[in-house]
Amino acid sequence: MTGHGFSVSGYGPQRAGWTRIFARDSMARRLDWPILLAAIAMSLIGSVLVFSATRNRTEINQGDQYYFLIRHLMNTGIGLALMIGTVWLGHRTLRTAVPILYGLSVFGILLVLTPLGSTVNGAHSWIVLGGGFSLQPSEFVKITIILGMAMLLAARVDAGDKPYPDHRTVLQALGLAAVPMMIVMLMPDLGSVMVMVVIVLGVLLASGASKRWILGLIAAGAIGAIAVWQLHILDEYQINRFAAFANPELDPAGVGYNTNQARIAIGSGGLTGAGLFHGSQTTGQFVPEQQTDFVFTVAGEELGFVGAGLIIALLGVILWRACRIARETTELYGTIVAAGIVAWFAFQAFENIGMTLGIMPVTGLPLPFVSYGGSSMFAVWVAVGLLQSIKVQRPMSA
Repeated sequence: MTGHGFSVSGYGPQRAGWTRIFARDSMARRLDWPILLAAIAMSLIGSVLVFSATRNRTEINQGDQYYFLIRHLMNTGIGLALMIGTVWLGHRTLRTAVPILYGLSVFGILLVLTPLGSTVNGAHSWIVLGGGFSLQPSEFVKITIILGMAMLLAARVDAGDKPYPDHRTVLQALGLAAVPMMIVMLMPDLGSVMVMVVIVLGVLLASGASKRWILGLIAAGAIGAIAVWQLHILDEYQINRFAAFANPELDPAGVGYNTNQARIAIGSGGLTGAGLFHGSQTTGQFVPEQQTDFVFTVAGEELGFVGAGLIIALLGVILWRACRIARETTELYGTIVAAGIVAWFAFQAFENIGMTLGIMPVTGLPLPFVSYGGSSMFAVWVAVGLLQSIKVQRPMSA
């Protein structure tokens, strides 16, 4: 056994079987149960919140009040299966498949720019599959950016050739991330691009790359944001969202409606909330997209500060345990993957909750594990599987 390899008999991903994951003395014993239980709890809380937000929405639930509840639970079940499959394969096996996964993810987002793509809430980032199902490929790009950058940045370090990634390697990793990010920007899906930028910064910080790269990227990002604004690259709906964020009183019945209603819903919840299914804003359907982007408003109104705080606490458990996994793994590749996931979850949750509170602009990002949406649910559970794989495949002495 070495710090960079895994040779304990019976624990390698190639020899693991489905039953071995749950065998008493093998993988199940080594899973990070706080992460798993916290993620399941968030998904179950999300199912209740989604049900509350959609049970009376006959215009979208096809006349079945349980329509979104059943589908949210199905998405969670599929997500759990994807997590198990990811643990079974192992993050090291997926490392060898990164070129294929990267190619598939880029192909997926390119399809969105064809007539197969569909526009939802101003973002042309979906592929409609039929039967009420759709796919958002940009959710899976977040995973492949993490895996691809980790593969490049850790290759020579884990092999013992370099103490940290050199400038050439960093440039290659940035180029790998830039291609899908530019395609996603063309959709335009600004929220997803923001998450990817934070992922890139988190990955570089964890890799040990020169801090000059971090400072340079932050400066380039600031210049790029100014250029995008001055060149009018953003769509009108995106400009309106930023304008409403800068001035909450701007057009309260128009562009500022969502955030105003969200703040009213959360503010009315008080300490313990109005009670499940008794929120006036939720029952009255005053908050748009409440089952997806603004699901946190249901928690704030019906469960109050206590319920909303519980969601944040559960997310905190996931981030805390993921940071421990990143710190304790003996290979840089695992450290980078775990750190990238931490950056992803932390920023996306902060942006989602922040936009409902009016402290961040509205960008259409879902709340991990809680918001309704198959693509997002599948992606975050694959990420949990990667964290679990890094944990279970550590040497026994770690």
